[in-house]
Amino acid sequence: MKHLPIQLLVGAALSIAFPVAAAISFLWTPHPVEVLDISARLLSPGKSHILGTDHFGRDLLSMLMVGTQTSIGVAIVAVGIGLLVGTPFGLAAAWGHHSAFDEVIMRGNDLVFAFPSLVIAILITAVFGPSAFNAILAIGIFNIPVFARVTRGAALSLWQQDYILAARVAGKGPVRISLEHILPNLVNLLLVQATIQFSLGILAEAGLSYVGLGVQPPTPSWGRMLADAQTLIYTHPRLAILPGLAIVTMVLGLNLLGDGLRDFLDPRIRHRR
Repeated sequence: MKHLPIQLLVGAALSIAFPVAAAISFLWTPHPVEVLDISARLLSPGKSHILGTDHFGRDLLSMLMVGTQTSIGVAIVAVGIGLLVGTPFGLAAAWGHHSAFDEVIMRGNDLVFAFPSLVIAILITAVFGPSAFNAILAIGIFNIPVFARVTRGAALSLWQQDYILAARVAGKGPVRISLEHILPNLVNLLLVQATIQFSLGILAEAGLSYVGLGVQPPTPSWGRMLADAQTLIYTHPRLAILPGLAIVTMVLGLNLLGDGLRDFLDPRIRHRR
């Protein structure tokens, strides 16, 4: 039985806790997040509100639970866009190495990399307005060249392998070889990269919501909670500490999970252990 890296176990434990909280929040929260109770504003943690309330009287624990839905949902869809679009581009660029198509794909990647997701979001929201969909679109567009580059780089080395030469001699075309021989050998690499991009997606969503370009009120978001708390950070620091701690913990867990998966799935690293 393979020995599981400690960072994989810790990362999995931290990462699983948040989807569980998000799933629970679909069915139950301590208090409704859409209800404003000004008479209960800025309450300290107590029996009725375990983590206290914000400046609108909303329960912080409920806000954090529902905010998990937002962060995970945006990150999953954005990473899915990058994976489903970027991977085929990377495979196509690898089999057409040094061709005009490969050059177009790589220069297109460079162009997208020149604009961070925040800048892309500003461009999109300037035209269509701020929303969760536009945040997903901005982060997803930025993820496409990431997966394209990772896929192309790994696929190029696989195209030099003897079993690929044997497949070509057998009459298989580049599309069939990519799907039957190249892609299956990239699954582990893409899984690790998706985990890393997922953590970056959480950060990107929080950043976009913080500056008002992501999820819009009244939908809770960790980034929006940080933005709302900035004027009260000296008098009620927990309003900023709690969502900030949630972001840090989830990103840390995903990064540990990605490192652990890399160590567990990479046979070269496993043999050195």
